[in-house]
Amino acid sequence: MTNASPEIANTIAAAGIETNYHDVGAGDPVMLIHGSGPGVSAWANWRLVMPSLAEQARVIAPDMAGFGFSARPDNYSYSMDNWVDQAVGLLDALDIQKTDLVGNSFGGALALALTIRHPERVRRLVLMGSVGVPFEITEGLDAVWGYTPSFENMRRIMDYFAWDRSLVNDELAQLRYEASIRPGFQESFSAMFPAPRQRWVDAMASPEADIRAIEHETLIIHGRDDQVIPLQTSLALHQLISRSQLHVFGRCGHWTQIEHAARFARLVGDFLAEARN
Repeated sequence: MTNASPEIANTIAAAGIETNYHDVGAGDPVMLIHGSGPGVSAWANWRLVMPSLAEQARVIAPDMAGFGFSARPDNYSYSMDNWVDQAVGLLDALDIQKTDLVGNSFGGALALALTIRHPERVRRLVLMGSVGVPFEITEGLDAVWGYTPSFENMRRIMDYFAWDRSLVNDELAQLRYEASIRPGFQESFSAMFPAPRQRWVDAMASPEADIRAIEHETLIIHGRDDQVIPLQTSLALHQLISRSQLHVFGRCGHWTQIEHAARFARLVGDFLAEARN
């Protein structure tokens, strides 16, 4: 039996959270952690690159608590502590001792925090348009986190995400709008990032000394024209993480994995493959 939606895949309890996750391919595991836009899911973020990465690895892509089709428990605290616990709980539930880790935006902050707290569980780290260091909240991020459901509002915030406006059409905005009004979606989303929103940027930042202490090989990716998370965040991470390399895509906004999907998959795939050679 197939699910009506490609966004729904497998379900397992991870640190007590019923977690929807994709599990495709075979080989060394790589966990992909999505961003925090309204109506987001792992599939929406990673659908264009999962098939390519799955040709050489076991790709695990969960919906974090409060997003997508994972549980939204009553009175749940949407915090970095709990999201890290859920991600590690998923690794435990799947009997994965060590994984490569790819984090997008909010997911980058989560991947960074997980690597700092559980360094033995991470082999290589990829941060894409990542949060995790201090910065002044952008107009784009404030608009994304402050979204209230309407097609017009979704269409407006979509314009912040992509450099190539042809990717941001009414059809995509309608799909994301419909995703954002599914039962429970907006309730959990609005509970995560109430104004003033600078405090949530600050709460996702890891201590500088902890970032400096990361010894993992790290690939940092950013779109030069990103209006949601400024390029300076990746420049700062590159300075702090000694075993890091930085790749900046020109003519690219916040959606590197969508605007440059083939290049992104090849870049990440080659970087992770180095550890197998």
